[in-house]
Amino acid sequence: MLGNKILEIALQHVGEQYILGSQAPKNDPNWKGPWDCAEFASWCAYQAYGILFGVMPKGNPSIADAYTGYWDEDAKSNPSLIITPLEASTTAGAFLLRKPVKHGDVKIPGHIVISNGHGGTIEAMDRSHGVVTSKLAGRRWDMGILLPGVTYQGGEGTLQPDFEPNIVLRYTEPMISNPLVTRVQTALQAAGYDPKGIDGLFGPDTAVAVGKFQEAHGIVVDGEVGGITAQLLGISLE
Repeated sequence: MLGNKILEIALQHVGEQYILGSQAPKNDPNWKGPWDCAEFASWCAYQAYGILFGVMPKGNPSIADAYTGYWDEDAKSNPSLIITPLEASTTAGAFLLRKPVKHGDVKIPGHIVISNGHGGTIEAMDRSHGVVTSKLAGRRWDMGILLPGVTYQGGEGTLQPDFEPNIVLRYTEPMISNPLVTRVQTALQAAGYDPKGIDGLFGPDTAVAVGKFQEAHGIVVDGEVGGITAQLLGISLE
């Protein structure tokens, strides 16, 4: 089973609808959406290789629910499947994951895409774009992921100057604290998305407010503030 097989399947669905939280029966080869990012990734993996990955429960592909957190858990359960984002960017059929935010009752989805091996993606991006081909450069990624039992080619490459984003504000522990966060919180509050205080700390409440703002504007919902979210908030990250 070659890693690039998944690309042929994924490309057939470009242009289909995205709905956050939608669920796709993994064993239905005729499914045409709607998708969210994890459902698309897991459905493509099952259709290409018969592998249920990034889903719960594992036993029934018709009801298995995909989630970026499950992708993280499945990868960590087999560390040999984890590669660097750079390696994934040059490996056709590898996945790149941005982990979800989890803090108490706060849960904000991350994002997952399929690498085309040349710095590009196939992904269920967001409500505004649906399933698209895009690029990896300028976006933050936590890890690359391979599927068990699949043979991959590539994985070598030179870091491009724009592969990593310049600035991304997000929830971390310890929390990010700087004047840019205050600017984000002020803009969120003015737009009607309460970050529960303007204190310059990017905590879970700020991440939730960012996620709600992103969902309302039809862009990737990950609770992080990069260039696109900042532009929609009307602020600069410089």
